[in-house]
Amino acid sequence: MDETVAEFFKRTILKIPMTEMMTILKAWGFLSENQLQTVNFRQRKESLVQDLVLLCEKKRASLNDAAILDIVYTQFHRHQKVWDVFRMSREPGEDIDLFDMEQFKRSFKKILQRALKNVTISFRDAEENAVWIRIAWGSQYRKPNQYRPVYVVYYSQTPYAFTSSSQLRSNIPLLGQALTIASKHHQIMKMDLRSRYLDSLKAIVFKQYNQTFETHNSTTPLQERSLGLDINMDSRIIHENRIEKERVQRVTQETFGYYPQPRLEFAQYKLETKFKSDLNGGILAEREEPLRCLIKFSSPHLLEALKALAPAGIADAPLSPLLTCIPNKGMNYFKIRDK
Repeated sequence: MDETVAEFFKRTILKIPMTEMMTILKAWGFLSENQLQTVNFRQRKESLVQDLVLLCEKKRASLNDAAILDIVYTQFHRHQKVWDVFRMSREPGEDIDLFDMEQFKRSFKKILQRALKNVTISFRDAEENAVWIRIAWGSQYRKPNQYRPVYVVYYSQTPYAFTSSSQLRSNIPLLGQALTIASKHHQIMKMDLRSRYLDSLKAIVFKQYNQTFETHNSTTPLQERSLGLDINMDSRIIHENRIEKERVQRVTQETFGYYPQPRLEFAQYKLETKFKSDLNGGILAEREEPLRCLIKFSSPHLLEALKALAPAGIADAPLSPLLTCIPNKGMNYFKIRDK
C-alpha cells in the first residue's frame, strides 16, 4: 500500500466519530471480526487510526477498498451532502429490457474511463436494489482528487438518480451520459428538487410519503381531540371555535394527509411579471423588462412548518397551492411568470 492510499485511509478514518467507529468498520466488512478484536478502541483516536491503517496495510488494502470505506461513511452521514435529483426517460413505446446491475456498473465505468484518463469509480450495493457510486474526478494531466468526490445513488429499473452537489459542473454532462447509457435510457434532466435529506427526496419522487409513514393519532375522530378551549367561555363562542378548528383541521389533513411530511429545508420562488396599471404615465409604465423578485421559505422542516401554519392560526386554510404542491410536483424551485 503506497503512501497516497495510506493517507487516504488515514483521513477517512479520522472523519468517523469514535461512537460510530466499530459500526462503520463492521458495515465496511474489509477487516474481519478477529482483526477488529486485536485493536484497542479506547485509546486516543490518532493511535487508533495508526493501528487501523497498519491492519489495512497488512491486508494489502487497495485504493478501491479505501473508497468503499468512504462510501460507507457517507451513507451514515448522507445528510451532510446536498442532493440533486435527475430524471431519465426512454423513447415512447420502447421496450424495457431486463436490468442487470453488474452490466450497469461495467457500462457506467467504461463510459467514464473512455472520456477521462484519470478518474476512479467505486460501487457499493445498497438496500432496495440501489447502488452507491463514488467518482473521484481528475483530468488529462491531473490525478483524481480523492477528497472531493461526487456520489451518485441509482435505483435500478427506475428513471431516477440522486447526486451530491459537485463544484466540477463541467463533468455533469459526462455523468448524465454515463447514467443514461448504462441504465438504457435516452434523455436525462435535472429536476427542480434539492435537499440534504436523501430519504425524503426518494420518498417524494417515488410517491412513498403517503404510504410509508403514519401518525399515531391519524384515526382519532376530530371531536375526540382536545381543542384547547377555556371551559369558562361562552357556549356560543366555544361552538363557533370548535366548528372553525374542525374545518381548519379537516382542510389541513385533506391537503397534507395524515402522515409526516418529507423533510425539505427550503422552497424558492422566482417571480417574473410585467408592470400593470390602469393609470396613465408613471415611471414604470414604459418599462419593457419584467419585474423580478426572489422569495425563499426556509425551515429545518419546511413542509411540517407549512402544515402547522393554519392550525396555529398564523395563516388561513387552505394554504396557497404554490406552497402545498411541493411533494406532488416534486419541486422546491419554482419560476412564476405571466400567463
